[in-house]
Amino acid sequence: MRAISFKIHFEYILKGIAMALLVIEDPSARKPGKTALDVHPLLALGFRPFYLLAAAFAGVSVPVWLAKYYGWAPGLGHVDMFWHMHEMVFGFVIAVIIGFLYTAGRNWTGLWTPRGGTLAAIGLLWIAGRVAMCTAAPPLAAAIDFIFIPVAAWPLYRVLKRAGNKRNMVLVVLLSLLAAANAVFHAARIGWLDISPLPAVQAAILVVVIIETMIGGRVIPGFTANAVPGVKPVTNEKRDRVMVALTVGAGIAWVCGAPAVLSAALALGAAIAQAIRLLGWKPFRTVHNPLLWILHASYAWIPLGLLLLGLAALGIVSDSAAFHALAVGSTAGLIIGMITRTALGHTGRALKAGASETVMYALIQAGAIARLVAAIDTVGLRNAALVLAAVCWSSAFVLYLFVYGPYLFRARVDGREG
Repeated sequence: MRAISFKIHFEYILKGIAMALLVIEDPSARKPGKTALDVHPLLALGFRPFYLLAAAFAGVSVPVWLAKYYGWAPGLGHVDMFWHMHEMVFGFVIAVIIGFLYTAGRNWTGLWTPRGGTLAAIGLLWIAGRVAMCTAAPPLAAAIDFIFIPVAAWPLYRVLKRAGNKRNMVLVVLLSLLAAANAVFHAARIGWLDISPLPAVQAAILVVVIIETMIGGRVIPGFTANAVPGVKPVTNEKRDRVMVALTVGAGIAWVCGAPAVLSAALALGAAIAQAIRLLGWKPFRTVHNPLLWILHASYAWIPLGLLLLGLAALGIVSDSAAFHALAVGSTAGLIIGMITRTALGHTGRALKAGASETVMYALIQAGAIARLVAAIDTVGLRNAALVLAAVCWSSAFVLYLFVYGPYLFRARVDGREG
């Protein structure tokens, strides 16, 4: 069984965030028949509470995990290696995905995704899962945590179905795969399945990479063409289908334990196809636009991670190196790029990165490099690199809270809904 040691991190003293969901406005500002939850800006659209919750969770849980890992705080409930692995994907990443899809779903269909009290209830369910995973007995924690993805995915499915939006229904299928991976993780953790929980987490990371591949292919070339005069990113649907097939095949081969040569061949083929795709988007023309280069730089970690996955199949590098490149480099990088960009756009602000955004982006990229160094560790730098990666990670998301928290709590500056 392949082994991986995730060290990116989260915890949950989120009572302040939970209380924020219940802030009551001046009654005179309420619309007839509307409750305080229905009219509060924080609950106007999915990105607002979920970006805030995810950033808070990311910032707090990193030092919590390191404290437990190094033995500085031995009494932290059920915080252990498997907790860390699970919460990286099924806590932090899922929150961002749901917030993004609720917001995108509104744009795709013209129909409202959850907002107001419904959105608050879904957010509180996510918080309950994080608390349960840290403090509750494993069967209870599993039950509370597992139901979040199906509950959150259901309204998205209904909106897409009502609008006849078949193109994006595949994202509901991918959410279902993430729910299935979560179920396998919990069954293995509790002992209902006689397997390691590790493959379930790895499978989930690879599903997230597929989501990034799909969404990235839709938005990154368009953003680039719109923002950089004279640049026409090259896209090729036929080539992209081959690339997606190779990426999916590499993921299936890895999770199913295919022969090393086959797994390596698929991963290396996917890496090459992903790199060719990215180069067609003209990434080097974006270096003067932080809102763009963070997306290109983060996407570049996908071919690098797949390359490392192929080398890991051959026993040349650790699978930890491959999955941290994918999880920290591509996933966290794309997350920080999108939660800044979409928050700016959907709060009515100009799509322009300032010094704070540039610092966030640089911190995540530096943290990804440090975490990769820790995973490879050929010169005895593991501990120092882990601490550096944690400091970069937490600093980026804490900075996001300070800068974007006020944006998310307030109504759009242009007076529009959402």
